[in-house]
Amino acid sequence: MSNLKNIGMIVASAALLSTGAFAATKPNPMVGGAAMYPTKTIVENAINSTDHTTLVAAVKAAGLVETLSGPGPFTVFAPTNAAFAKLPAGTVDTLVKPENKATLTSILTYHVVAGKMSAAMLAKNAAAHGGKATLTTVQGEPLIVSKGPGKSWMLTDAKGGTAKITIADVNQSNGVIHVIDSVLMP
Repeated sequence: MSNLKNIGMIVASAALLSTGAFAATKPNPMVGGAAMYPTKTIVENAINSTDHTTLVAAVKAAGLVETLSGPGPFTVFAPTNAAFAKLPAGTVDTLVKPENKATLTSILTYHVVAGKMSAAMLAKNAAAHGGKATLTTVQGEPLIVSKGPGKSWMLTDAKGGTAKITIADVNQSNGVIHVIDSVLMP
């Protein structure tokens, strides 16, 4: 009888493994050389990414650390250091000055959408709207999501600028990050 129980447990364990019920086997995504943990907040993870030091400095300068550490959920389109480097020389240094806090806050909140939207949800929304999904950012202006070349997804800002999602679905305890290669402008 005990052999039947053991066989039953082995079969049940195999079934759980084959259905993916043990999610611990999937590693945490790496961003900027650091593992991103779904148990940490957006800010806690971003601080560890060497690719997002400019974004973290900007979030601090804008006074958004507490907000992005809150319960959310948020969807953040996170520009890399290389994305910020594409801006005209001196732009970042000017934006992080205290007198430009309102402008910086407007730009940063343009990269945030209320709610947690996975890449699959963004794709489904775009498909339901003729290939282009319009998202309303926390800043208040629209952001367009559409299919890019190959399997990529693109964001188009209010000024016609585009950013490619380079790493999607980096889950956080208070939302999700999608890494992008350009800074979006409201």
